[in-house]
Amino acid sequence: MLQRLRVPLFLIAAFMFGFKSYIVYRFVFDLSIENTMQEIILFINPFATAIVLFSFAVLMKPKRQKKYIKYLSLFGAFLLFANLVYYRNFTDFITLPSILQFKNFGDLGASTASSLKVWDIFLFVDTVLIFYLAKKKGDALVFSYNRKSKLAMIALSFSILLTNLVLAEIERPMLFKRGFDREYLVKNVGLVNYHIYDAIINSKTKVQKVMADGSKLHEIKKYTEENINDKTSSEMKGIAKGKNIIYISAESVQNFVINRKVNGEEITPFLNDLIKDSYYFNNFYHQVNLGRTSDSEFLVENSLYPLPNGSVFFTHGQNEFNAVPEIIKDNGYYSSVFHANNKSFWNRDVAYESLGYDQFYSERYFNVTEDNTIGWGLNDKAFFDQSMKYLEAMPEPFYTKFITLTNHHPYELDEKYASIDKFDSNSKTLNQYFPTVRYTDEAIERFFKNLKETGLYEDSIIIIYGDHFGISENHNKAMGQYLNKEITPYDTVQLQRVPLIIHIPGHEDDRVIEKVSGQIDLKPTVLNMLGIENEEDIMFGNDLFADQSKRFVAFRDGDYVSEDYVYTKDTCYDRETGEKLDKSACEPIKDKVLKELNYSDQLIYEDLFRFQDTASTRKGKEE
Repeated sequence: MLQRLRVPLFLIAAFMFGFKSYIVYRFVFDLSIENTMQEIILFINPFATAIVLFSFAVLMKPKRQKKYIKYLSLFGAFLLFANLVYYRNFTDFITLPSILQFKNFGDLGASTASSLKVWDIFLFVDTVLIFYLAKKKGDALVFSYNRKSKLAMIALSFSILLTNLVLAEIERPMLFKRGFDREYLVKNVGLVNYHIYDAIINSKTKVQKVMADGSKLHEIKKYTEENINDKTSSEMKGIAKGKNIIYISAESVQNFVINRKVNGEEITPFLNDLIKDSYYFNNFYHQVNLGRTSDSEFLVENSLYPLPNGSVFFTHGQNEFNAVPEIIKDNGYYSSVFHANNKSFWNRDVAYESLGYDQFYSERYFNVTEDNTIGWGLNDKAFFDQSMKYLEAMPEPFYTKFITLTNHHPYELDEKYASIDKFDSNSKTLNQYFPTVRYTDEAIERFFKNLKETGLYEDSIIIIYGDHFGISENHNKAMGQYLNKEITPYDTVQLQRVPLIIHIPGHEDDRVIEKVSGQIDLKPTVLNMLGIENEEDIMFGNDLFADQSKRFVAFRDGDYVSEDYVYTKDTCYDRETGEKLDKSACEPIKDKVLKELNYSDQLIYEDLFRFQDTASTRKGKEE
């Protein structure tokens, strides 16, 4: 039939790849569609790109045409498959820096395996058919074209792509200026064009560093002075002077588990009690991007935003930074990190040196066996127990961070370790999440007990924060079942809240702080508690205990939460009620968000801190 119709093989391959891509975009990625124009563009873009790519076959001789079409189809199938698996893990699309982070892939094995579906094999059905037709039909489906026909076909294919790009620009003006919003790029121009754009942007950033001269530092510093830095002094200034600072980065713990139950059991009984004797920020948001835990670390130590593509720890891990561990050296502090994982995961061994840490207690410092391993590695209880000997021997005062592991996707916990039952929903991920959160809660309780027994508790301030979300948008149906409500885009943003508990022995009042805040605020907060002024530094956060002038939390994709609004998916909501508002209400803050993201990117991409007078910024000033 195909031979009788004389349909060229490149067109068969293009239409099958385009149709397959559309199905994946529309029903697997489930890209949000807000109007008819977006639906039309989403349908056109995979076909427009596919026709351009496969039409290059007409420039070749028949034998080469078959090879080109076969292997392009195979490459396209793998590209879709790789992005699909990545999307299930990160609710995002692959970037060039994330590909270069191949050292992480071995550690991601369990998470990746749990993301595979049986029907993923259908992504390769069209490729198998193309290989079959190329072999079975011989040269019947490939043709030699004259020069005029070649030019006509290429011109026609590019005109279709141009139509796609014009429609996309009409629907989303300055689309390619919004590289932070990968969903919009894929929705409007498709995966292939998105990856081409991503490669161009990453090449551009390499040039930026070479060409930088530090002249932008003054402009950025002026912006932070006028719009962010709060000159008022909080009542907590200097309260941590001479005391140990202990951070606990609680892997994947979201705020919705605090003071809630599953199957009639408290999920986090210890944290619930601790909150009663601590400062608890219940509108505190994670702000990470593709770097996940490493991004949260970067935010906490630098008060800068993560990058739109890849992890700062990987792409710019050797930059100059004004990180907290470096700043506090001159005030007599010893700094360290405890994380029972491969030292090179997220390039930590390199990045930590740039941030100024004195010691990194990685996996090799712990006795990790089959019996004390859960999921990704050493279980949290053994992790804290084995860390105590190092903590007791550490010079004081110290500044240290513990990064937990047990509550990591895919949340695998043997029943013998579980204190509460799994949830019952259509999401295995959410069902398994609650027992591992409880395990981490129990481990933190055990750590507090150890601190008290060793005498370290009274002279330490303990800060517990969630590093990033644990349950992605892919599980909104199950989350809706648990929370007994339909999860809207507004709710999705609210679910990005993570716990922040600042526990100061002796401050035993129940102090819930409602202000909107984020991980970017922790650096100025801790420095102020230590009584360290760092006037020449550039930070995009505020002291959480002061009456800050900046009252919004920005996310890497350009969305934000302020005291009054939630802006997400190009929609403005009332923060208190979730009611949709006119977009104009959100525009003024949105402009500031984009400016801050851009300034932060410049500081990182161009490595601008290398041009700063480090003597004044890093030494700091202790009152």
